[in-house]
Amino acid sequence: MSDLRQRSSVAPPVDNNVDSLPPPRPPRPSQSALSQALESSAHLANLLPTGTLLAFQLLTPVFTNNGACDMATRPMTLVLLFVLAISCFLASFTDSIKAADGQVYYGLATFKGMWLFDYLNAEASGLPAELSKYRLGFIDFVHAVLSVLVFGAVALRDKNVVSCLYPSPGHEVQEVLDIVPIGIGLISSLMFVIFPTKRHGIGYPVTRDR
Repeated sequence: MSDLRQRSSVAPPVDNNVDSLPPPRPPRPSQSALSQALESSAHLANLLPTGTLLAFQLLTPVFTNNGACDMATRPMTLVLLFVLAISCFLASFTDSIKAADGQVYYGLATFKGMWLFDYLNAEASGLPAELSKYRLGFIDFVHAVLSVLVFGAVALRDKNVVSCLYPSPGHEVQEVLDIVPIGIGLISSLMFVIFPTKRHGIGYPVTRDR
């Protein structure tokens, strides 16, 4: 009995290797940079028209054949990117106005004022007469150029576009593809803050006071 008590009183051996396990490895700089780039691309997408961004997300995998372009799909992809960039540029010159009945009408800003797409129905709905205050300004051209730059940055962060246009990039080309879109995105975001706009054109949300 004494032997059994002595054996039961002996504590089990403690595994000291649990505390001596190495800490988890921190993420590599390339992984951290990639996650930051993807996050910045998501924020940049908010600066683009919704319709253009949706068309880019839907048509890019089709035109690029999921990144495996050939002699036919590569020019088509370039044409698609050019058309979407022009769409971003022109959308910066559109604006919206709310009539007395609450209906929102869209138009194109000109140097004399805003030209409405559906002027007859808007006039019958109690449209404000002062459309000259919606004329084009310097900020509109700044936002148009920045929208094209932002779209270019988002396109260069898309894996299908990069695989299509640069199937096997060299080391220097890869560095440019990794750095330039992020730089363009940060500068463009800063410029959007410095030069804000009050326009709510096609593809952009309309606030309640419009």
